[in-house]
Order: sequence, then C-alpha cells, then structure tokens
Amino acid sequence: MFSTAAEALKYIKTSDIAMVDLKVAGLRGQWLHLSVPARNFSQRHFEEGVGFDGSSGSGYTRIESGDVNARPDPTTAFIDPFCEQPTLSFICEVVTADTHEPFAGDPRTIVNRALEYMRSLGVADEAWMAPEFEFHIFDRVEVQNQPYRTGVTISCNEVANGGETPAIGNKGGYMRTPPTDQLQNVRTAMALALEKMGVLIRYHHHEVGAAGQCEIEILMSKLPTVADHTMLIKYVIKNVARQYGKLATFMPKPVFGEPGNGMHVHQKLQKGRKPVFYDQRGKNYANLSDTALSYIGGLLRHGRALTGLTNPSTNSFKRLVEGYEAPVNLFFSLGNRSAAIRIPRYAVSPQEKRIEYRPPDFTSNIYLTTAAMLMAGLDGVREKINPERENFGPFDVDIAQQNEAFKRRITALPHSLLEALQELEKDCEFLLRGQVFSREFIDHWISSKRRGEYDEVAHRPHPYEYQLYLDA
Repeated sequence: MFSTAAEALKYIKTSDIAMVDLKVAGLRGQWLHLSVPARNFSQRHFEEGVGFDGSSGSGYTRIESGDVNARPDPTTAFIDPFCEQPTLSFICEVVTADTHEPFAGDPRTIVNRALEYMRSLGVADEAWMAPEFEFHIFDRVEVQNQPYRTGVTISCNEVANGGETPAIGNKGGYMRTPPTDQLQNVRTAMALALEKMGVLIRYHHHEVGAAGQCEIEILMSKLPTVADHTMLIKYVIKNVARQYGKLATFMPKPVFGEPGNGMHVHQKLQKGRKPVFYDQRGKNYANLSDTALSYIGGLLRHGRALTGLTNPSTNSFKRLVEGYEAPVNLFFSLGNRSAAIRIPRYAVSPQEKRIEYRPPDFTSNIYLTTAAMLMAGLDGVREKINPERENFGPFDVDIAQQNEAFKRRITALPHSLLEALQELEKDCEFLLRGQVFSREFIDHWISSKRRGEYDEVAHRPHPYEYQLYLDA
C-alpha cells in the first residue's frame, strides 16, 4: 500500500483513520496485535517500534528478558475491514527494545535471513511460494475438557441440515454445487475481501470433506510477502466466517473419518528472469532442472526433521495417515497426490515449473515453515543430493497398493509429534547455516512443544479410551 513511512504517515493524517493497528506473528503462528490512536502515531514508531512483553503469549523470550518492540513495515499496510472504526494495520518485524536491531527469534526475521543465505550461495535471487488453504467451516463447536466432563460436539448444516437440502456424504464434498454446497457465498465473501486487500485468488471450491471442508488457492508470490499474505488470509477467513455466524478452523484433523486440512506449499526459485527449476535440455524427469532435483533431494532427506516445524501439533499426525490423500512417505512423483512432493502436471512452461511439498499444515508458523523448507532445499543443492540414488523416487504408483518389501525401502514420515521433535533434534544442522536459525531457538522450540503440547495431550484420557477400557 505504501513504499515508505512518509507515505504512510501522510495517509494517516489526510484520511479518516482512527486507529493504527500493529500485528506480529507469535511463535505458534497466530497474529498478536496492539492498537495506537492515529493522532499519536509518528515517524518514531517506524524507527523504534512499540514495546511489548515478548515472554507473554508470543513465546519469543523468557520473563527475565521480555522487552521487545513491534516495528511496522510500511509496505504491509492494509485497511482492516473488521474494525468498526477506520483502522490502518501494519505487519511488524520484532526488534530489540534497546538497540532496535532485528530480534533473532522473530519468525519474520528468520525467513529474511533464509533469503539472504540463498542469495549468498548464488543459487537464486527470489523464492516464490504459494500455500493451498484448506479449512473447515462449522456452525458451532462446543468443547468440554474438564476432569469429569470431556468431549467435543461439532455442528455443521452440510451434514445434518434438517432435510432442507441433500446432506453431503462421507468424503463426498469435492466441488459440490449449491444448494448442497452451502458455503459458496461465504467463500466468495472471503475471496472478494482478500482481492480488495491485494491478495490475488486463483479459485475457491468445496473440498472433499463432507462437514464443511473448503479450499482457497492463491497465486504464487515472493518470500516474505507470501508469508505475510498467509497470515492475512487466515485472519480474513476466520473473521468473515464469524460475520456469517460460523466458525472457521485450520485444524489439521477436526473430524475423524474425513480428510484433514493440509498446507500444500508450491515453490520455485528464480534468478534474474531465469526460472531455476526448469530443465532447458528436456532430459530430466518431468523437465526438472538438476538444481530442482537436488532441491527435492534436500527436502526429502530432511523431511522427517522438517515435520518438527511444519507439523508441530499432536493433531498434525492424525491427518498424516493413509487413505485421505495425505502423504505418509517421503518420495516425489509427477501428479501423485500420495507423494510428499508432487510435480503438478499442468505446470509445464519454464515460468510455471515448480514443486508442491504436501506434508505441512496450518498449526505451523508460516515464516518458520517457509524458511525451514527453503533451507532444506538449499542444503540439497549445496550437497548435490540425487533423490533417485537415495530411493526418494520418482514413484508414479499408489504406494498403499504396493507390497511390503517395496514399502520398507521408502522413508516414512514421523508418526507422532514426539517422533518429529526427536528427528528435528538430531537433524538441525542444515537450519543453522548462515545463522538463519540458532541452536538456542531450536532447543527452545522443541522444549516448549514437548512440555506445552505433547505432554499435556499425552497425560489426558481420550474419549475413545473410555470405549476401549472402561470395562477393564
């Protein structure tokens, strides 16, 4: 919206702006925000930022060193359509409270360091990515989690609708039309709101899941813009759903027996005007360049460790099971939706040539996820990893239908958050190159996920356990 802070300040003074909202990404991947009256907003805020407690909610720092600042990036400005009073929002980088230098643990800073490292290798100038946004829209979700009362009740009119329209059956929602698809208008409102805010939409449709599963796809854009847009898209989807009296969730597996919500990330590299992933000779598999194949090799070699960042919830691994077009094995293929890396068949021109990494989900922090994927791919390029020699494919078959001897040769993704964190702990050197991530950051991430999520879930009785063991 603005190129400079001066442009932003002029707009604030000459327009009917009541509040300036500053948004930062916490470690868990949700936006946090604070609001400043527009009359108080000045150049100083763009230079120094606004102080907040980095140990509360965001997870950046410990209590004894909690002070950090949110410094707005003028190029990220947008008018927030969900505020009653005219509000101009900025996405912020987190800086140290005293020196105002980029804070090492800020996810947005980490992804920028990954880009700097990529450029220092001479591999590419820009990294282009595009997540696919899969999510559920429910009418109501009631959660009870107390010692003597536990359970979840999900209400969705597309499944139990009072007989007004045909209900969508199990796994029967893909590209359904109204009136069976009851969410067309909600998704259109989301898409149009995003287009007004500068996010270009490719399309939207009902997804496979019966109970309100939807998908919105966007066009590819450069890092870090695509990460900023991802935060904005989730914000818009959740708020528009609420305007319609509904609840939108990106939870990986909200409904047992139905497909879960993934975050398939399309990605390619570009150097100048040259598409790095296209094989000009036309000799390699799927017309992928040697660099692209090595990039794939890096993603797959480090795939088990990556899940500690790209799938950082206990619920993530309830999605990564066979039978739901979710990857469970680390291999690549052309158009195969059971592969961890799919090469889209329709992306045939040099500029369109890309890969799609399918394991991640939206419980991850988009900045950390994109940075980690880029670092894994770059490690493959640096090491000249040949994915075929390491038995990562290409396998153009349905792995679930192959014999056990074939399956045993393929590397599986972790089966739990604990296993994923253990893999990240063992294999994180590729993330430390160029000081993109730090060992301290990785250790803090692993510790907080183990204690704050894995242990908390593991220590609680599950409703299904009562069905299995109540008569023990």
